[in-house]
Amino acid sequence: MSANLRFDIAAHVATIVLDRPEKLNAMTPDMAEALVAAVATCNTSDDVRVVIVTGAGEKAFSAGSDISGLDAYATPWDFRNRQDYCDALRACRKPVIAAINGYALGGGLETAMACDIRIASANARFAAPEIKLGWIGGGGMAVGLSHSIGMSNAALMLYTGEMIDAAQAAAWGLVSEVTESAALLPRAREIASQIAARAPIAAETAKLNLRAAHQMPYEKAIEYERDLQAICFATADAAEGRAAFAERRAPVFRRR
Repeated sequence: MSANLRFDIAAHVATIVLDRPEKLNAMTPDMAEALVAAVATCNTSDDVRVVIVTGAGEKAFSAGSDISGLDAYATPWDFRNRQDYCDALRACRKPVIAAINGYALGGGLETAMACDIRIASANARFAAPEIKLGWIGGGGMAVGLSHSIGMSNAALMLYTGEMIDAAQAAAWGLVSEVTESAALLPRAREIASQIAARAPIAAETAKLNLRAAHQMPYEKAIEYERDLQAICFATADAAEGRAAFAERRAPVFRRR
């Protein structure tokens, strides 16, 4: 683990904190490696049912990759094949919540969009500023924005590099909720606790199903959904859910 990334697990919720507030939680290669390792732990641990990603302090979620370190890559090809922290988050099998406190810029915005659910503090600001420096995002910026806020709004952000505030992000659908800063992490934990109380295999399957619905042709997506439903229906947790319903008690799910 990196000294600038904190990771803990409690009550089936893993929390990943980008902890470099003096640099707006900008990502270093060391932090990226630690995030990849944290996600790998989440994927293999039965104790983890939900993941929260946030930034230390109230000023920034993340300003993306540390620009001062980009010249360390020997060639553009080395830069292209670097370990990407957004790829790691997209590969997380568990539901992931982004608690966006302050700036989410460049790779920080891509990090947020790699998560399944996004909530923001009222002081959050979002931008794809790479065009101001002579390049474009490479961690899923265009596909994430176009899917989240539509082509015209995505074009406005990508072509100008200008920031939007939390209210605009909510209006466009980039985030689901906006809270006061002090309420952000408690709200993220509340949502995480709700998800953690559900059947874990069903939650992971719902994530697969949602992504398929976004990518597959309509009829194929329905067919895939029915296959996934049948897999869930065959689990011990589904049997427990039916039994708990019949017995009018809370189910006890075990990811089995």
